[in-house]
Amino acid sequence: MTVQTQMQQAIANAQSVQSSLTEFSLETENEQAKQLFEQLAEQQKNILTLLEGRYSQVLNEEPQFKQGTNTPEQQEQS
Repeated sequence: MTVQTQMQQAIANAQSVQSSLTEFSLETENEQAKQLFEQLAEQQKNILTLLEGRYSQVLNEEPQFKQGTNTPEQQEQS
């Protein structure tokens, strides 16, 4: 598995965790739990932002990664 693939999976997993935490905060009636889930979701959002930034940096630093990344225009043509 390439670094690019691993980073894409890490970003997808981080998005999933953030989504779950947000969902938990909306579904719970316990105010303390709600606040905890909201705080954790916000922390996860920050982690996701860092991961996405690092992914962009890797794409810029490693030209071979760009070859495997489709732009939105390329995806439309597929």
